Amino acid sequence: MRAQLLATEHWGLLAARTSTQSEVLTRITMFLTLVSAGLVSLALIGQATDFSEGFGIFAIVVLAFAVLVGVLTQIRVNNAAMDDLMFVVAMNRLRAAYAELDPGIERYFMASTHDDAAGITQTYYFLGSRRTQVAGSSMVFMVAVNSALLALLVAAIAMALGAITPVVIAVGAACGAGYLGASMWWGSRAFFAFVRNNVPMFPTPGV
Repeated sequence: MRAQLLATEHWGLLAARTSTQSEVLTRITMFLTLVSAGLVSLALIGQATDFSEGFGIFAIVVLAFAVLVGVLTQIRVNNAAMDDLMFVVAMNRLRAAYAELDPGIERYFMASTHDDAAGITQTYYFLGSRRTQVAGSSMVFMVAVNSALLALLVAAIAMALGAITPVVIAVGAACGAGYLGASMWWGSRAFFAFVRNNVPMFPTPGV
């Protein structure tokens, strides 16, 4: 009966994790579709208006809306990443419970049976390095796109205010780089705060 209850909880966590990942991928797809449509509309309007003053205002509005949607999507991606971290910790604990029921079964698990930082790392990265996993994550992808969009928006505003080209490029690049650094710091801070505050029930021996 205990094994059945643990398995039911495990399947419930897997279903919730799958649903969360599917919803996040849908949100990212909608965002990218919006960005693509916005950039295409800018190109068409630019050609139709011969890049007049009205085009600058239109570009600022379109880019501002894209940045707003991008930031909201990034927040959702970050929240989903924290939810996924919780799912990993919970399923690691369930594997530890399976191992308590049948001590010989643990050697068949590739994912960890420990719910501390070392166990989380093993479950997330047992087929690759942590650096490549983080660099290819949806969070880093969203941060990169939003940084580029913000840089374009700030550059468009600076150009509308009459700034010279070197100033436009410098201000846009600085704002994009600043957003990139702040977002990476914010995401890593949330992750490490969770790891620090997590009280493991099954710590990795010797760690």
